[in-house]
Amino acid sequence: MRIKNNTKKTAVAEDIIYARSEKDRLLGLTQYTTPRAMMFKTRWGIHTFGMRFPIDVIVCDATLRVRAIRKNLTPNHIFFWNPRWGYVLELPQGTIQKSEVECGDLLVREE
Repeated sequence: MRIKNNTKKTAVAEDIIYARSEKDRLLGLTQYTTPRAMMFKTRWGIHTFGMRFPIDVIVCDATLRVRAIRKNLTPNHIFFWNPRWGYVLELPQGTIQKSEVECGDLLVREE
């Protein structure tokens, strides 16, 4: 799966892992030794306990409109957002800056 920023016409990430199982959502990127892109559905927030590297985070609503971003979320932290927004993208550090993602942008998911 790929994600593109439809507003800015930039690529956000390719080869994204979509976490479907409860285990994958709970563990997120903590189960990887190198940064990857992962997308999953959740309502309240994420943690980076046990993670070995900082990540960028994009939070979207059901239409994939960007509602919150967090650059350089370091290990052993928690990031909360409005529970109405249900999709999160965990990305390698620097991805938000490279893809020019800002709140309000519309992302597009391509299989």
